[in-house]
Amino acid sequence: MTFISTTAGYAMLLLFGVLMFAFTYTFGRWGKWRSKDGFLVANREVGWVLGGFSIAASWIWAPALFVSVQMAYQKGLAGIFWFTVPNILSLTVFAWLAPRIRRALPLGYTLPEFVGFRLGSDRVHKLYLFPYFFYQLMAVTVQLFAGGNLVSLLTGIPLQQVMFILAAIVLAYTLISGLEASIVTDFVQLGIIFIMVAVILPPAISSSGGLASITAGFGGTSRVSGMFDPGVAFSFGIVTSIGLIAGSISDQSNWQRAFAVRQSELVKAFVFGSLLFGIVPIALSILGFIAANPSSIITLPAGIDQSMIGVQTIAQLMPRWAVFFFAIGFLAILSSSFDAGLCAASSLWVADVVKPNTDEEAVRAARASMVVMTALGLAVALAVLYIPHFGLDKLWWIFNTIAACVVGPTLLILYSDRVSEPGVFWGVLVAFAIGIPVFIYANIIDDPTWVVGSSLFIVVVSTTLALALGPGPRQAQGRRAPQSA
Repeated sequence: MTFISTTAGYAMLLLFGVLMFAFTYTFGRWGKWRSKDGFLVANREVGWVLGGFSIAASWIWAPALFVSVQMAYQKGLAGIFWFTVPNILSLTVFAWLAPRIRRALPLGYTLPEFVGFRLGSDRVHKLYLFPYFFYQLMAVTVQLFAGGNLVSLLTGIPLQQVMFILAAIVLAYTLISGLEASIVTDFVQLGIIFIMVAVILPPAISSSGGLASITAGFGGTSRVSGMFDPGVAFSFGIVTSIGLIAGSISDQSNWQRAFAVRQSELVKAFVFGSLLFGIVPIALSILGFIAANPSSIITLPAGIDQSMIGVQTIAQLMPRWAVFFFAIGFLAILSSSFDAGLCAASSLWVADVVKPNTDEEAVRAARASMVVMTALGLAVALAVLYIPHFGLDKLWWIFNTIAACVVGPTLLILYSDRVSEPGVFWGVLVAFAIGIPVFIYANIIDDPTWVVGSSLFIVVVSTTLALALGPGPRQAQGRRAPQSA
């Protein structure tokens, strides 16, 4: 059963594409994008309000829209608590990290670039590029996977077609002016989802039976006893907290905004962004509670991933116009993370790999990398469709755990004089080679003890070796950071 006709679905995609392209062209046509700084860091002139909207919007990945509702549905208040609080903290930490890296590398572009200068090590720099490029690939893959499933579920349009259309739309407007395009559309996209939540949630609550229908689902389908249930804290909370905080630190889109926002406004931008972000999963979790109500009539069609429970709740409770608006809101914010991933990948490619000599070469290389990243993300998203029992939540955990391999060394490189180049290299390598395979196996056998243990091992071994190997402070002074572009 579809809730929007196929024709209306194609019209919705066309409307969304035209709207995003028009906003980007209107606000990004003044030529600032023609320079390397303009395309990659918006000339470092972004204010804290616009920056805060962009920080929040680019961090609202598909998990914030879908997994948040799924956790509320399955694990109740405990699930949404352990999803939302670490998410907010993962952005708030940049109130300290962003000013730190701007002081150390005022005209930089990426975190791996800083690591290379700090340690004076090409091999560590190259090793760091893997998780940072991989994270951006997952930014593209996850949004295509989730956005495609959303539109396909509601309209009946074949999933593969939806993915191709979404990829083309986001790539088209992001190519216009790079980070500036991302920031402009972030403001619009976050605004759309806030309006959507304000318009649709109240009547949905009323249709479900009011406040009583929400409170009846506070235990989730697992009937969890309370917000601080120790079982949920162990099996979900620890892994989620490690993954989210590690993920934010390994997400180049956050570092890109750290270099783009005015230096004096960085703290306000990231604190504001973290608060804006928190509104979205908390509000959407209501849909999960409604669906988890024992007397609820909300049911997912056979074969549909449980991360779609919020979409299904709206589709069964609300008229078609609301479903259409709901889909537009979700598409908007998913595209925000998608275009942020493309911009972040382009900054890594230009600043850390090709290092062009002219502005023209830099912009051309950045655009080419966006095309390649879109194609790769689309290929991975299509491949995931054929992996049995591999939902959005599993994909989210795995790429956040890969990010955890570098979180400890990154903080040490930023704040400690004891870190050593051999220690960082071997610590990250051991975490990759041993920790990640064990974590994936633990998820396959669905053993919470092994999942948590492998996550902790990754963080501990990479951090410990970074401190333990090598003489420390004087060895790793690195190259002098450039003071001009």
